[in-house]
Amino acid sequence: MNTSWRRWAASRPKAAEAVTLVLLFAITMASVLVTWAVLAEAALWPGVALAVVGCAALRWRRTRTVPVMAVTLLCVLAQGAFGYLLTPLVMAPLLVAQYSLSVQSRRRTTWNSACVAVAGIVATGFFVAPFHDSPVLAVVNPTAWVLLSAALGSYVRVRREYGAARAEHAVREREAEARRRVIQERMRIARELHDVVAHHLTLADAQAGTAAHLARTHPDQALDMIARLPRTTSAALRELKATVGLLRQESDPEDGLTPAPGLQDLSELVDTCAAAGLAVTVTVDGDAHRLTPVLDLTAYRIIQEALTNVSKHAATRTAAVRLAYTPHYVTLTVTNDASPAGSSDSVGGFGLLTMRERATAVGGTFHAGHRPQGGFEVACTLPLESHDEGSAP
Repeated sequence: MNTSWRRWAASRPKAAEAVTLVLLFAITMASVLVTWAVLAEAALWPGVALAVVGCAALRWRRTRTVPVMAVTLLCVLAQGAFGYLLTPLVMAPLLVAQYSLSVQSRRRTTWNSACVAVAGIVATGFFVAPFHDSPVLAVVNPTAWVLLSAALGSYVRVRREYGAARAEHAVREREAEARRRVIQERMRIARELHDVVAHHLTLADAQAGTAAHLARTHPDQALDMIARLPRTTSAALRELKATVGLLRQESDPEDGLTPAPGLQDLSELVDTCAAAGLAVTVTVDGDAHRLTPVLDLTAYRIIQEALTNVSKHAATRTAAVRLAYTPHYVTLTVTNDASPAGSSDSVGGFGLLTMRERATAVGGTFHAGHRPQGGFEVACTLPLESHDEGSAP
């Protein structure tokens, strides 16, 4: 019944308001008539008129809380002066007005109005009403009901404010989480684009420059290098297409995007570097483990970026890649015998920063710097997931 009433009241607010006021008027009028019948000192028509005015004023209790509170208080005090015992039912308009004011107003306004009502009831009970010899009936009981109504309204107001604050906090948390996910996804795509563009275009640039240099002295080598150039640009286009595919919506149709590269493509990466004039040797220590797709892509991209930096900044044309497997970690090391042209902060790009972000994103460590014996080294240790470990075939 309670749920049905709430549903009906929510769908017909004006009708619910009218029914509420009619019921309240009926209760108050019945209480006035009972009090008049029991007490000979009470005047009938003034009590009835004051009850009508008090109940009618409640029509504006949500828009003009303080004036309605004042009108209902004056009506109740006048009823007490005319000899009516201020019972909760007789005081119903005042209690409803006090509750509405407490729900909608600040705490100071609530308790100021309650104190004024209590003071008026005390003055009426002791000096005007015929029950001044019974302070419990004339003063304590009415003031207690007024204070209880104010406390109940304050409690409801605090609960509503708390609920609104929690809802607002939840909305802010969802927005912050959405922004964080967008930033993470944007950084991930930026890293992929950087790796693809920096690596393949650097190699293509190196091949084109070497071919132009050899065109006069060794035309056969120059033509051979130019013939290999389309393979480098085609690989760049394939990976760029796969990376841009990350930006597609889930509802977009599949387009046969190439899978993400991994360590199984390391030999192809070495051949591509060799075509650009960079000789790369690969050494594997320990039993190879099968990596998760995320770790596999991370390891490949770090090696790719490290070799790209060697091709761009190192004076030497050789590099060494070492993969060391342990039961819980895989360590990647890329070294060259000559130092880069600049420090890690001045090589003119985001290569080292991208590699460090990739390593830390999967819980690994990253180090890059000059070697004591000369040259430059990039070292990265990645943790292996225990449930994904297993010897590679």
